[in-house]
Amino acid sequence: MADNTPAGPAETGAEMDYAEHERTYNLFLTISKYSSLVVIAILVAMAFGFFTSAGFFSSTVLFILITALGTWLLR
Repeated sequence: MADNTPAGPAETGAEMDYAEHERTYNLFLTISKYSSLVVIAILVAMAFGFFTSAGFFSSTVLFILITALGTWLLR
């Protein structure tokens, strides 16, 4: 069988698509940022609902408010 592995240094390989790399990295940062916001909002709303007498409806409203405010701040 033929050996098709390159024998030269890695720097002589294919050109890197830096524009695609930047788009992918920015997408990763955006997904991480908003996922962290949703997890924090869920934890705060759960703590509000479980440790106070507020109830499910009030904690749901708090979750929506935190998510909306966080989305506005993270734009």
